Parts: sequence; structure tokens; C-alpha cells
Amino acid sequence: MSASEIQKTRIINELRGFIRKLLQDPKILEQSLEVARKHIEEGSGHDVMARIANEISDTTSVHIPEDPSEHSEADKLYLELLREVVLEEKALY
Repeated sequence: MSASEIQKTRIINELRGFIRKLLQDPKILEQSLEVARKHIEEGSGHDVMARIANEISDTTSVHIPEDPSEHSEADKLYLELLREVVLEEKALY
């Protein structure tokens, strides 16, 4: 197995575990969206994403490292998707 295949497998396994956690506790999604809504007005820089990650970790069973350099691919994807959803909500109003 090549290094890129190993990396892809690791990312898929991490995403599977994360999706499983979301399915087991659907409140995580709403809490995460509330956190993102609260902070998204501050911009989209690393410091804002770090605040969102930290608050999600403090208020849910999801742990995202506060330091963006320590974010896994799944962490980055989740934060990006939260940001996109909140911005799309704002565009509708």
C-alpha cells in the first residue's frame, strides 16, 4: 500500500469515527452550529477557527485541538463545513 493510500485510509477511518459520534449524539451538530454562528462574524482566520474548535471541544464530546497546526483532516473538514453552512444561512436572510 502506498503512502497516499495509507493517508486516505486514515482520513476515511477518522471521518467514519467522527460521523459515528455525530449519529450517536445529534446534539453535537446543533451545538457546533451555534458556536460557529457566534464566532463567524469575527472572520475566518486561524484565530477564529481556533476559538470555534476550542468552544466545540469545551461544550461537546468532540475534541478538536485548539492549535490549527494540530488539526487533522477531519477536524479541518468539519470546521470548513460549519463555516460554509453558517455563511449559507446568512446569505438566505
